[in-house]
Order: sequence, then structure tokens, then C-alpha cells
Amino acid sequence: MNHSTEQLSRQTDSPQTAAHTISTRSTSLRVLVPFLALFRRQWLMMLVGLILTFTTLLTGIGLLSLSGWFLSAAAVAGLSVATAQAFNFFTPAGGVRFFSIARTASRYGERLATHEATFKLLTQLRVWAWKKLLPLSAANMQGLRKGDLLNRLVADIDTLDHLYLRLLTPLVASFMMIACLFAFLAWFDVGLALSLCSVLLLTWCVLPVVFYLLGNAPGRALIDAKQQYRVMLLDVIQGQAELSLFAANKRYLAKLEQAQIRLFDQQTAMANITGLSQAMLILVNGSAVILMLYLASQGVGDATPPGPLMALMVFATMASLEMMMPIAGAFQHLSSTLLAAQRVTDITEQTPAVTFNEQSTLKASMGALTLHNVHFAYQPQSPILQGVNLTLDAGDKVAILGPTGCGKSSLLSLITREWEAQQGDITLDGHSLSNYSEAELRASITLVSQRIYLLAGTLRENLALALPYQAGEPKKAHDERFISVLQQVGLEELLQGDKPLDMWIGEGGRQLSGGEQRRIGVARALLRDAPLLLLDEPTEGLDKRTERDILSLLLNFAANKTLLMISHRRTALDKMNAVYRLEQGTLQRFYIDR
Repeated sequence: MNHSTEQLSRQTDSPQTAAHTISTRSTSLRVLVPFLALFRRQWLMMLVGLILTFTTLLTGIGLLSLSGWFLSAAAVAGLSVATAQAFNFFTPAGGVRFFSIARTASRYGERLATHEATFKLLTQLRVWAWKKLLPLSAANMQGLRKGDLLNRLVADIDTLDHLYLRLLTPLVASFMMIACLFAFLAWFDVGLALSLCSVLLLTWCVLPVVFYLLGNAPGRALIDAKQQYRVMLLDVIQGQAELSLFAANKRYLAKLEQAQIRLFDQQTAMANITGLSQAMLILVNGSAVILMLYLASQGVGDATPPGPLMALMVFATMASLEMMMPIAGAFQHLSSTLLAAQRVTDITEQTPAVTFNEQSTLKASMGALTLHNVHFAYQPQSPILQGVNLTLDAGDKVAILGPTGCGKSSLLSLITREWEAQQGDITLDGHSLSNYSEAELRASITLVSQRIYLLAGTLRENLALALPYQAGEPKKAHDERFISVLQQVGLEELLQGDKPLDMWIGEGGRQLSGGEQRRIGVARALLRDAPLLLLDEPTEGLDKRTERDILSLLLNFAANKTLLMISHRRTALDKMNAVYRLEQGTLQRFYIDR
């Protein structure tokens, strides 16, 4: 069974997918604690963003309040020549200009600071998530599809920016502004200040809870809809060859369109809640304006009639809408933020299923490999390997045959510790694999797998994965060796031009044919000097002549190394010290005519 088929089988057999597990799990605010702890590293920029947000609100309310008072006072002063000449036009006019300029500058600075803090937080979150993911093995990812994993690492972490940008900053800034507004209005009239700020504080406490409850189900449904759509889209893109071959494109595109419609429906639901929250805030603000008109008309402080101070109170009430508007909208995003945090946490808080002895100084030099009574299954009810025994002395060349799905690739996954056997032991140079550090085990093994992973980069960068540069080495330090191995594997046609190693091969090596991609995988193996060479169908997809040439090259390269090859073809078996056949989970010696 090839890797992709095995992975699909494991996902299908899983009792429930990870997405289902998470979507049905209740979340609480405690899930945000690890992310809030990470935010402390950007406290300075976050604080600057908060101060600028507060300054923007302060200057906005100051501008509208002062403008209302100024216009009213100017109108009253114009009722007579004496009051008109005594009225100071310049000071309030200067104040209006100051607030206008300060508001513009603080708004610009607030956008810069909050978004800079957000981008830094997202970068930090992604680095943190990757560090948590690196120790995890395939067993930890069982039942988790690639599209879902990609969705968590990209979309879910992006959703977490709501925590700072749309939750913490608007909440704290508006609360500070309510306190500041009370202090300012109380200077003129404590009763009016208390009335207005009580309404604002009640709105600050009640409406967010209401719209959190309203946005809870649609927010969770929106995250799930995005996840399902992205997973399905990735499946359709990656499976174009198979879908076209089996004439299933239309059926899958119809399913993709249905997923898209569900996503649009959830976005519409969230947009409706956003509109309702804004309408409610406008209604509350309008009611507060009417209330202040009534109360202020009775007098402001000692001023009866209130005169221009009444306009100041009313305009301050109108301006308070700006600081309250983000509140309800912020909490309707809380449910999606909680769910995104839970989905990321469910991956990052896993205990690695395969652990290494990182304190070990063991190094393998001969590549002698032994498997003793190895039992393995992806699911307990479906055993793959049942008591496998195999011994390769240093320098041995051994091949394992078997039909697709018999567990050959699983056997190599155990040797590379991608998976852990449920029973038995595997030793390298006489030491259990669990006694090696991860770095030393990786340095001891060269694997040519069925699927060659190529990155979106140059030919040089993809070869450098097998032969990394040392500190201080120039970028072209290994060019001669790269060119040599490319010539050995028959890729001379890629070496045309002045700078052949700078050729861009595209994402996944899409600029290359399947045969060229496989040859690059072989070239990588030739660049490594590990004592144990594992070949997993190394010539799959190549013609007979090329297959013989590549196997001959690999066997010559492995002349002084231990080699284990799995295949369902019989090419070069006469060069092996021993050949086995994997059937019903056990190895049987297979004899060939030499």
C-alpha cells in the first residue's frame, strides 16, 4: 500500500474525524489563556496601540463636544453687539483645530500600531504553533486531513487576531473612555454625567453578552463551514488527475459548490448579526441623546437656562457612539475566536506519540538493522505487521516484495520512527531506535520514498535540503557536487544555460516531469553519507531501462552501506543478499533464480 492510500485508509477507519471532535466540544474562556500569555511578549506595541485608540476616541468626543459648544456659544454671543465683541472666538477655534489634527494623527498612528502588533502576534503564534507541531509524529495526526491541518495553521491562527484587535483593545479603550467622560462631564454637572455614563456602562456590560449569545452558533458554524470548504477545495485541486480519470469532476465540483453556499449562508448570518448590533447601538445612542436633551434642558450645573452647555452635553452623548460601536461587534466574534483557539490547542497540546532520547550521544556507523517480533496496527482491529523478524548485518543488501497494501511502507515508517510499534524492538547497530536522539537517527538513515517532496524554490535550494550549508559557507559552496549528482541520475537536460542550479522548479516541482522529480529524489540520496539506505519503490513510474540504470547507480552508491529496498517489482533482485516476501503481516524468505 502506498503512503497516500494508507493515509486515506486510516482517515476513513477513524471513528470520528478531528473536525467533528472539536466542533462538538464545548469551549470556555480558559482556552485563551495560553494565547494571552504569548501576547505579553508584544506588550509594548499593544500598549501603544491601546493608548492611541483611547486618544482617538478622546479627541473625537472632544472635537464634537467642543464644536457643539462653540457653535451654540457663538450663536448666543451674536444676539447682541456687546456679547459678540466680548466673546473669545480664537481659543475654541484653536481647540477645534487641535482636536481635528490630533484625531487624524492618532487615528493613523492607532492603525499602524494595532496592525503592527497584530502582525507580530500572528507571526509569533505561527512560530509557536510550528514548534509545537515539529515533535508530533504521524500517530498524532491520525484522522486529521491535510486540508484541515492547513486550515488550522492559517485560517484559525488568523482568526485569533480578533482577540487583540477586536476584543481586548476596543473593550479596554471604551471602558477607559467612559471613566474619562464621566470625569469631564461631572466638572459641569455630576447628575448628568452619572446619567449618561450609567447608560453607557450598562450598554458596555449587557449588549456584548447579548451579541455573544446571538453570534455563538453562527460563529462556530462559520468556522466549520470555512474548514469544510478549504478541505474540500484542497482535495479537489490535489485529486484532479484521479477525478478526471474516473469522471468524478462534476460530482465533486457540485459538492464544492454546496460547501461554498453553506459558507456564504453563514457569512450572511454573521453579517445580519453585525447589522443588528449596530442598529441596537444606534437606538441606544439615540435614546441617550433624547434623555440628555430632556435632562440638560432643566439646567446644567448652576447654569439655568443651560445655554451652550446643553449643546456640549448632547454632542458629547452623540460622540459616544464611536467608542461603543466596536463593542457588540467584538463579542459576536468571540465564539469564532474561542473555537479557533480550541482547534489550534487540540493540536499544540498533544503529547508526542514518538519520543527521542535527546540526551543521547549514540551515533550509528555501520547501519546494522534488526527487527525482532514487531507487531503494528493503525487500528487495533486491523493488524498490519504480526511478528516481523528481520536481520541486516552491516553492508547487507535486502529486498522485501509484496502486493500493494501488505504493509511494506508501514515497515519503513517504523524504522524511521514515523510510527511506533505496539510490540517488539528495532535496533540499529545493536541499540534500540528509542535510544537515539532524533538528529542522530535522521543522520543515520537515507530514505528515498515513493513521493518526492519538492519545495517552491530553485534546483539548488531543493538539493541543499540533503546537503545543508554550514555556517559561513557561500550559497554556491556545493554547486560542483550538485551538478555531479544531477549528471549521475541522468538530468543533464536541466543543466543547460549559464545558471542551471538557479532554475525555478515551481511549487511541488510542477515545472518538472514525474520522472525528473523522482531522479531529484535519488540525487538527494547520493548527497547524503548515512550508513543505512532505505528505498521505498525508488523507481516507481520509470521505464524499465531507466529503472535498471537508477537501481544500478543506487547499488553502487550503497556498496559500503546497508540497504533495505521494498518493491513489488523484481528488478535488480539478483544483486541482493536476501529477498523476502511480506504476506499476512509476516516475512517469508523468497528465493529467486540467479
